[in-house]
Amino acid sequence: MLKWLSLAIISIYQKTLSPDHGLLRNLFPNGFCRFYPSCSEYTKQTIKKQGFFKGVIRGMWRILRCNPFSKGGFDNLS
Repeated sequence: MLKWLSLAIISIYQKTLSPDHGLLRNLFPNGFCRFYPSCSEYTKQTIKKQGFFKGVIRGMWRILRCNPFSKGGFDNLS
């Protein structure tokens, strides 16, 4: 239940407020997120692959690393 609900909330965020996926994506033609995949997509994939609790923790850690001092880059789900 938690897994399904969190994935639904992330999908709604991506379709509406996300600067990379949602209505604002035209304002950022080169993308907004420093990481690939974007933080919301990474969290979504991690929840699907590793479950709700581990996925949310890894997603929160990713969001905390997303700041102006971070180089960004590619994160895999290993």
